[in-house]
Amino acid sequence: MIGEELRVLGVDHGINRTGYAVVTLHGSCLKCLTQGTIVTSPSEQFNQRLKSIYTELTQIIKEWQPSIMAVEEAIYAQNVKTALLMGHARGAVLLAGANNDIAIAAYTPKKIKLAVVGNGAASKEQVQFMVSRLLNLPQKPESLDAADAMAVAICHLNRQKFAE
Repeated sequence: MIGEELRVLGVDHGINRTGYAVVTLHGSCLKCLTQGTIVTSPSEQFNQRLKSIYTELTQIIKEWQPSIMAVEEAIYAQNVKTALLMGHARGAVLLAGANNDIAIAAYTPKKIKLAVVGNGAASKEQVQFMVSRLLNLPQKPESLDAADAMAVAICHLNRQKFAE
């Protein structure tokens, strides 16, 4: 992709908070075009929460036209109910990508943290600090969820850079 802009939509899925970020790589320059957090309320019906995640991500895809979506692989939670809720949220995210004909890449949390911080056990705050530095942001990302989404996108872009 030398000479072209590769645009990645990074997503950190969650039922309460889904972080997103569109990050580009042009030459060797990383840049965040947009970032944010899709927030749903536990007082909403569960199906409406999933619909909100799907709908907002679809709007982001249409507006920013990413080349690919990068997400975390399914995680294993000690609490079965939490794992199921996360799985549903991840499904809404994957469906938004699939229905918009976007390729999807998935990375383990450890690989993402290694790519951004250099430590697979890094804290969310360490990830937030490093994405701010790597993207030369004027201020911290909107949320830890948005920072995690930036990290997923950066992880994918780094893998693409080394694959060339």
